[in-house]
Amino acid sequence: MKFLRPKDDFPPVETASEEGLLAYGGDLSPKRLIAAYSRGIFPWYDSSQPVLWWSPDPRMVLFPENLKISKSMKQLLKKEVFRVSFDSEFSEVMDQCANIQREGQTGTWITAEMKQAYLELHHMGIARSVEVWQEDQLVGGLYGIFLQEQKIFCGESMFSRVSNASKAGFIHLVQKLAAEGVKLIDCQIYTPHLESLGAGEIPRSEFLKYLE
Repeated sequence: MKFLRPKDDFPPVETASEEGLLAYGGDLSPKRLIAAYSRGIFPWYDSSQPVLWWSPDPRMVLFPENLKISKSMKQLLKKEVFRVSFDSEFSEVMDQCANIQREGQTGTWITAEMKQAYLELHHMGIARSVEVWQEDQLVGGLYGIFLQEQKIFCGESMFSRVSNASKAGFIHLVQKLAAEGVKLIDCQIYTPHLESLGAGEIPRSEFLKYLE
């Protein structure tokens, strides 16, 4: 595992550990973050650790055409229980993702340093958010990195204050991205929730071809 000094480049992703850990150190500057996502690398660490950079194999992705919407979810969407917006409350979405209680987790990896870095990317039009509203209350959302040239969206985190809110936001996002010609949504690592929505694992080598 390589230690990154300020001007060091990332090592080849093939040198990552079995768990996907590639390097540590470096910074969260826009230049480094853009370089990372463009090569299939993302930061993930907590406040007690240095910046850790990951590139897991296999990679969890969703091809828009494989999106699964259950019958009950279709009925919920038809009733328009939620209102969905894009890029209107990026900072608040990040705060909610950081503060939501998650099973098996005692803290958050969305540190103040991480938030500031992604806010910079948001101001550059690279980091995007989805907001889910119910009676003018923000009840769900997600954010991620949009690699416009590669037509890939890299999901980072989502939250839900009421049942199905984040799922509704995710479905709206996938449908919007599909209409814009996006090839795939990078979900990073496996979760049963993402699998239920149609995501699946592919070899890292195959994922990297989409980034070229």
